[in-house]
Amino acid sequence: MHWVDRLALFGFLDIMALATILVGSFAIGLIIEHSGRAWPSVSRLMADYRRHWMTQMIHRDPRIFDAQTLTNLRQGATFFASATMIALGGGLALLGNTDTLIGIASDLTIDQDPAIVWEIKLFVMLGFLVNAFFKFVWANRLFGYCAVVMAAVPNDPDDPLTSPRAHKAAELNITGARSFNRGLRSIYFALASTAWLLGPEALIVAAALTCLILFRREFASQSRRILMQPEATGKHDTANTQT
Repeated sequence: MHWVDRLALFGFLDIMALATILVGSFAIGLIIEHSGRAWPSVSRLMADYRRHWMTQMIHRDPRIFDAQTLTNLRQGATFFASATMIALGGGLALLGNTDTLIGIASDLTIDQDPAIVWEIKLFVMLGFLVNAFFKFVWANRLFGYCAVVMAAVPNDPDDPLTSPRAHKAAELNITGARSFNRGLRSIYFALASTAWLLGPEALIVAAALTCLILFRREFASQSRRILMQPEATGKHDTANTQT
């Protein structure tokens, strides 16, 4: 069976559903990562805090807290990379057992499609998982680069190399966090893609809900409201204390 014959097994609604989840995953990432300053996403707000973190690190001695915080970030990326590998192994094992795959599909829907249809649907989920794995591994690597640059920041705040290297560490940290967030979004859409086993309508609904959830968490969540709260200066704090 040629690829043309295999594609003929999918209807127009299936193609639309696949396009919906692919375009949706790309579009929501674009919206989150390129939000304007007038309406910033949580990711953008946290990027500013990462820059402030590296600025404060210059004046912190010793820098054990900073090293420990970065270690926790690397551990998170490592954990998700390992979990994604396990999920990939389970998906590949399911592909290797066609009878089990057809049995699961028949329990979920009344359609009697050939095994290749269900395998292609499963490949979409595996594609998102592979992308997530690469993003998590790269995030771990970038956090490692950040750790090295942080260690190269002089202890003297007046050293001419201090501020430039702290800025480099901040940008590496932000890039690593961006890769980590992309991996998390890929996992979201990998879970959503399993709805295709129920039919194209279910995939469209799952893709739309996933985009809505991600949009809400970045632009309308309680954590964003907390980050957007104005911060009082030390002068105001002193005045309030005296009152």
